[in-house]
Amino acid sequence: MAENLPSGGAGPDDTAFPEGVPCWVDVQLPDVEAGRRFYGALFGWTFEEAYGSTVWACLDGEPVAALVRKRDGRMPTVWTVYFATPDAAALAEGIRAAGGQVVVPPAPVGRLGIMALTADPEGAVFGLWQAGTHQGFGRRHEPGTFTWSELYTRDTAAANAFYTGIFHDALFGPGAVPDFGRAPIEDVFPAEMPPHFLVHFGVEDAAAAIEAVGRLGGRVQVPPFEASYGRVAVVTDNQGASFALLQR
Repeated sequence: MAENLPSGGAGPDDTAFPEGVPCWVDVQLPDVEAGRRFYGALFGWTFEEAYGSTVWACLDGEPVAALVRKRDGRMPTVWTVYFATPDAAALAEGIRAAGGQVVVPPAPVGRLGIMALTADPEGAVFGLWQAGTHQGFGRRHEPGTFTWSELYTRDTAAANAFYTGIFHDALFGPGAVPDFGRAPIEDVFPAEMPPHFLVHFGVEDAAAAIEAVGRLGGRVQVPPFEASYGRVAVVTDNQGASFALLQR
């Protein structure tokens, strides 16, 4: 499998993300070229070939996300958040033992690392990433990059127990840097919406970003609202993938 590492990408000797920390995001798209045009115009991303039909999205030369061509039309067009782990196989087994599911078993992505897709007991899908040559985000927590991931769930107490059980104090402990939260689905979405993770990207001006989304062929799914971590709007891109804009 051919692969390239973006010029700002971390190598295997660099500091890895601690286990349980969101370290990467990707989006499955029917048309990667259309995705490049949309996100390049919205966030100022540039793109580099990665492997196969997958491309790295970069900001100022640093990797911030990946755009992946959806190979199966039955799969959703969706943004996925990946949590770092030093042992994806062991963590996948722990997730299964805790009542979750392993959707895609751990498998190598060339020399880049090992990925898996899993789901919590309510069905919210998330990824695992065991770093090889690719540690994850080169930039985050700034405009045009990953800034937050919110789990919308039907039972926040059960979610707390599950994620604390598999990741210990990484997400909720006293030393955790907060970039992950959880809330009841009905706080933002219709009650029938399935549990899911919502990836948030930082913006300097939410109103201007929303206008740009519409101009580029996307739409507003949930108008701007105030959350404990900033002003949020939920939008979809021009292929239907949902994500959030976060102005802090």
